[in-house]
Formats: sequence, structure tokens, C-alpha cells
Amino acid sequence: MSIKIRPITPADKPRWLELFKEYIVFYESKLSDEQYELTWKRINSDFNITGLLAEKDGQVVGFTHYIFRPSTWEVEDFCYLEDLYVDPKVRGGGVGRALIKAVEEIAIAKGSKRLYWTTAPDNETARKLYDKVAITNRVQYKIFLNQ
Repeated sequence: MSIKIRPITPADKPRWLELFKEYIVFYESKLSDEQYELTWKRINSDFNITGLLAEKDGQVVGFTHYIFRPSTWEVEDFCYLEDLYVDPKVRGGGVGRALIKAVEEIAIAKGSKRLYWTTAPDNETARKLYDKVAITNRVQYKIFLNQ
């Protein structure tokens, strides 16, 4: 059972949308149909969001979205892994690790000095993986605007 990581293509929209909606529900959030469509268009254009899919046995089972952003601390952009989701039926099989590794390799090739992401404190399944592949040395604060 090999895992293949590849860029998202326009033909992937139905499965990507299914997984992305599951991801949004997992985080107890809601997006409008317009936002799903906007995100899809951004991933498939020259906008600064890129997406990768994971395939296992020929089936799409996960995705990640990442963004390069300027930094005040480095000349090269930092890479923010914004979303990562793996179908619950295949979790624990290396898909999440493979997606992170693929983004890490892309960031290194671009000269980025940092790959980072956030997750919910109670996302224990993901945190078990994240604690193996990365360090935690910051706390995120946020203010929700215009609600």
C-alpha cells in the first residue's frame, strides 16, 4: 500500500470538496458554498494557496493546503501549512506524515527557513503525529473580527 502525494488538479474537485467539508465539520465550523468555491478557485489559480492530495491504493484519502508568506525575520518566505486532513478510515497509516513531508520538501526547495502550522489543543490524534515531526515553541492568540 503505497502513498502517492501529488498536486490537486481541476478533476479532483468532487473528492477534494468531500474531504474539505469533512475537515470543516471536524473543526466544528461552517463555510458558505461561496467560500468553498472561492477556496477551490484559489487553489487552482495563481493565487498564493497551493494544494496537494494523498492517494493510497489509487484513492484520494487526504489533502493539505499551504501558503508561502513574507517574513520580517528572513529574506525567504515562511511556509504556512494551513489545512491538513486525512480520511478517518486510513489515519495512522502514514498519510498525514507523507503530506507534511511533501510540503517540507517543497519549502526547502524554495529556500524557506520555516514550515509551521496550528491545530486545536484537543486534536489528540493529529498532535501525536505533530509531536513526532515538529516542535512547539509558540502559543497562538487570535481575535475574531467582524462577526
